[in-house]
Order: sequence, then C-alpha cells, then structure tokens
Amino acid sequence: MKLTKAFVEEIRELIRSARATAKKGVDLIQVHTNFEIGRRIIEHDQMGKDRAAYGEEVIKALASQLTAEFGRGFSKRNIEYMRAFYLAYQDRSPIVQSVIAQFGGVTKTQSMIAQSTDGLVHRSLTAEPPGSVPRPFILSWTHYIFLLSIQNPDERRFYEIEAADQNWTVRILKRQFDSSLYERLALSRDKAGVRQLALEGQTVKQPQDLWKEPLVLEFLGLHEQHRYSESDLESAILDRIEQFLLELGKGFLFEARQKRFTFDGEHFFVDLVFYNRLLRCYVLIDLKLGRLTHQDLGQMQMYVNYFDREVKLEDERSTIGMILCKQKNKALVEITLPPDASIHAREYQLYLPSKAELQQKLVEWVQEEERGDE
Repeated sequence: MKLTKAFVEEIRELIRSARATAKKGVDLIQVHTNFEIGRRIIEHDQMGKDRAAYGEEVIKALASQLTAEFGRGFSKRNIEYMRAFYLAYQDRSPIVQSVIAQFGGVTKTQSMIAQSTDGLVHRSLTAEPPGSVPRPFILSWTHYIFLLSIQNPDERRFYEIEAADQNWTVRILKRQFDSSLYERLALSRDKAGVRQLALEGQTVKQPQDLWKEPLVLEFLGLHEQHRYSESDLESAILDRIEQFLLELGKGFLFEARQKRFTFDGEHFFVDLVFYNRLLRCYVLIDLKLGRLTHQDLGQMQMYVNYFDREVKLEDERSTIGMILCKQKNKALVEITLPPDASIHAREYQLYLPSKAELQQKLVEWVQEEERGDE
C-alpha cells in the first residue's frame, strides 16, 4: 500500500511532539527532584553546630555516595547547585509539593515538603513580591543553573519569565544576558516600568514597550571589517534575520527590504519593513552609518505618513518609524520631533556592551528617579 506524504508527515510530527513532551516532562521531574534534594540538605545542615563546616562535609559525603550509585549527575558541584537552587527559590515549595503529588509522591514526602520552610534561617534570594503567585518551574535544570549565577533577584526573575514565555534555549538565554537585555530595556522605562519588567517580563502594549538601547548586533560579524556600507549592514541583517528579529523583540514579522513607493513621480525606498503583531502596526527601519541628521528624521516622517495614508488598514495602529544609527544626536531628536512622535532614533553597536557599565548607568538612573520623587 502506498501512503501519502502528508499522512506520513502527520505521523512523524505526532512522534516528534510526543518525544519533545516526554523530554520536557523528564526535565521538569529532574528540576523538582533537585529542588527537593536541596531542601533536605538545608534541613540537615541545621543539625550541625558549625553550619558552614558541617554543610560542606554533608555535601562531600552525599556526593561521594550518590555518584557511586547514580553517576556524575550527583557530583559535589551539582549537589551544591541543588542546595543553592532551593535557597533561591524556596518560596515555591507549595508548587513543588503539588507536582510531586501528581507523580505519586508518598504521604510522608508531601508532609515533609509542606513543613520545609519551618524554622529556616535562610532567606530566599528571589522571593516573589507580596500578593503575587509564585511561578511554577517550567525551564530545564541547565536553565536554572545559569539563572543562579545572576545575583540581582529582579534581573533573575526577568530572565526566567522571558526564557519560559519565549521558549529560549540555554544558548539564547546566555546571549540575552550577555547583551544586557534587562539593563537595556530598563533604561528605556520609568521606575514603574522597571518594576514591571521584574514582575512580568517584557510586556508589549504600546510603542514605548518595544524599545531598548543600544541594539546589539554582534551576531552580524561586521565588527571584524574595518569598513562596511549601509548595503553591507542591510545584507548582513537579512542573512541573519532570525537573530535580528530576536534582538528587535517580541511580535516582529519581516515583510520586505528596499520597499519602494512612488510619490509625485519620484521613487522612494524604505530599507526594512516589519510588522508587529502585538501592536498591530507597521514598523519601518532605516539604517544609517554616520551621525543622525535632521534630514534623516524628515525622510522617515515622510515614509511614516505614506504608510499611514496609503498602506495601513483602518483598524491598525499608526506606523512606527525607527532610524537605526551608529551615533544618535539626542538634542537634535528632541528639538525636531514632538514628544509624542511615532519616529524614534536608536543606536546600534556591533559588540556586546559592558554589563558593568550598563548596570552602573541603571543604578545612577534609579537614584535620579528616587531623588526626583522626594
């Protein structure tokens, strides 16, 4: 019997989906098991008089016995991660209790989990804000190992939310952290917006929610070239459109390059045309290598006006224009454009930013905001 290609592909997709689901289930069981191991270690630590020394000996002895029986996954280093994991996320004990119960946990185990926070002197590093519901664990153990390296609890919570919501791999999570995504988004917001980043991740409800600065385009590889043109920059972006969409942010769809329109017998070309499905509007991008000029702003205003009048539908939001430039003249932008303009200038750079420098800028910005509230 000859089977249709569509039928076979449907079965293949079913199998792939089942395997992916099974793997995710195994990952979640590992995360919850490691959380529970960390809790048991913390409780055992409390029985020692010198907790630091006693805890170190407990981990060494436990790692030796478990590695002999279960393999390298229970090395001293991994046992230390489990302990740190529980300390960082101990506010989620009730959720872990529920999950373990679903997988057939015995009454004794459930009882111990319910009592796990009694008498602890350790304070959670990432306790959820008052009134909020703790998020369940849905990332892999490797994700959480990386998240434990982030010291700022607000920043850690932000990356956990984004990695889960956007289905980031560990590689993408590391890249977003290395590119200082949290700091770049925070510096584009007011104080309330920074708090929202920590509680909800990046939410896109208005055009201002899209922006981060600078855009980091190290993946283009152009920093290795001494000279490149705007055409080279555009081609490099199109060659790596998936990474560029990730850097732009949520909801972006690519439509066209060098989009031509004709006005009064003259042809004009928009470098890159995107559509944001969350905001339901077009986003036009022009690329500039040098310093931003008022002519650049005027040209983008014309592009935006044309799309608003000739392209967008009545139920869509107004078009957004973004000039991506190497050097932005903030004073020029402010004097040329009204505060509510739909045109924005954003700088880009071809190398990963200094995380320490951006963190310091964020600290200074928060301090200025607090002084302004006094």
